[in-house]
Amino acid sequence: MKQKPCIMRRKTRSVRIGSVVIGSGSPIAIQSMTNTPTKDAMATLEQIFELHENGCDLVRVSVPDKESAAALSKIIRRSPIPVIADIHYDYKLALKSLDSGVSKIRINPGNINSLEKIDSVINALRKYCSTVRIGINSGSLERELIPIYAENPSKALSKSAEKWTDYFMNKGVENLVVSIKSSSVQVTIAANRMFAKSTDVPLHLGITEAGTVRSGTVFSSVGLGILLYSGIGDTLRVSLSGDPVEEVIVAKKILSSLGLYENLPRVIACPTCARCSYDVIKISRKIENKLSKIKSPITVAVMGCSVNGPGEAKEADIGIAGGKNYVLLFKKGVAVAKLPKESAERFLWQEIKKLVT
Repeated sequence: MKQKPCIMRRKTRSVRIGSVVIGSGSPIAIQSMTNTPTKDAMATLEQIFELHENGCDLVRVSVPDKESAAALSKIIRRSPIPVIADIHYDYKLALKSLDSGVSKIRINPGNINSLEKIDSVINALRKYCSTVRIGINSGSLERELIPIYAENPSKALSKSAEKWTDYFMNKGVENLVVSIKSSSVQVTIAANRMFAKSTDVPLHLGITEAGTVRSGTVFSSVGLGILLYSGIGDTLRVSLSGDPVEEVIVAKKILSSLGLYENLPRVIACPTCARCSYDVIKISRKIENKLSKIKSPITVAVMGCSVNGPGEAKEADIGIAGGKNYVLLFKKGVAVAKLPKESAERFLWQEIKKLVT
């Protein structure tokens, strides 16, 4: 049964990032970050196009040196989605990135270590009417907040975010987004909740250094899921040590599970047991991969036997369940055909295509 989302999202201002608007009730934008050398513009663009094809709305590229900054113009011209420059330590790279026409920069004021340099970035942001994400994390807190961090990490992170938000806004920068990240799920949740109460600035969600695809998916799903269910969050990145496309896929599934992402296909499958008479795991994975680039709210079931078959999965649009010497094809819980096991996947996919085209 499909349930309408009951989440009351936090009210924020609208912020434009190129062609994408976040905040003020706009759809939650999915971000990822390339892991190619940014100075290799063609390799970076290839990855950006793949991310876009899989549902990424915004892409961030690291700018660690002058060569990377020099490649930005070429990347921006051909990118199908807005490009964000990720800056650390060197404020001059932020200036070069803004001059190249990036839709947004991400900086961490705590590792620039100079108000004069930060003011130079602020002046450039005003000049180009660009957007900034102020990134706050435990690795680069101001010295005066370190004692607070030792007692209450979330409070220290929130205070840092409030300080820098006020600083940028008092200098005339209105187009800003804040992220407060920690490798601790609990600290991240608490810090974002504290900050969300004090401002209408849109929040970028993420768990920093979340881990491999397996553990990172779990940590991000729990941390981001709790915040999103509380109505907090306007854009997000699922940080995973792996193919960036995996970040987008997981982000879509997190949002979809909360009713915050439309037209995402879903494959449900039983965990299998000794009653299973065909390869449920292999077929469900293959079907899920085929569906990954399709925009449709279809639910497909791949069930191992009659115990978990049409009855248990009766709300699926279409599915298959294993029989003794055959596979049963069913729609909305009603059996419609018996299929040979060796051709079950092919027949199922043929019927799925009829429903999504």
